[in-house]
Amino acid sequence: MSLVLQTIICSTRPGRVGPTIARWFHEAAQAHGQFDARLVDIADFNLPIYDEPKHPMMQSYEHDHTKAWSASVAQADAFVFVTPEYNYGPPPALVNALNYLYREWNYKPASFVSYGGVSGGLRAVQMEKQILTTLKIMPIPEQVVVQMPGQQIDDGVFKGNPMQDQSVGNALNELHRWAGALKPLRG
Repeated sequence: MSLVLQTIICSTRPGRVGPTIARWFHEAAQAHGQFDARLVDIADFNLPIYDEPKHPMMQSYEHDHTKAWSASVAQADAFVFVTPEYNYGPPPALVNALNYLYREWNYKPASFVSYGGVSGGLRAVQMEKQILTTLKIMPIPEQVVVQMPGQQIDDGVFKGNPMQDQSVGNALNELHRWAGALKPLRG
């Protein structure tokens, strides 16, 4: 059975470019062939501001949106967070989605496709890594950075440059190594 990689679209705002960039990465992950690659959009789960009465460690969820989110995240062996930078930090929808769960995240590696202005979303990634490690997610160093993403979108399709394409391959190779190594810890 192949390892499941979820490419998670982290922005939920109207007019976002995240889905376009995520589709590009997802197609590359499918072509890579080492994962059962799945595209996941946080917006599809309609998660309100965290509203579960019990701590997520207990996995005693009361709301259908939480149960659906839990089932999705639990299927994954690795993650790629396609994330913008909002005010030097992560998008609120991602922070909220991360906080909904605990055990479902544990002992899985993660990489990032960050996007934004001149920084390419790197400041958001640095803050996200702190949250991920608390959830026992292993953020790997290999990631993809997209500066000024609008300049690489043509007719609704994102086209990576050679450096980004190489970064995708490096990130996928390392994610596969880490996902295989961490899987026994989840057993």
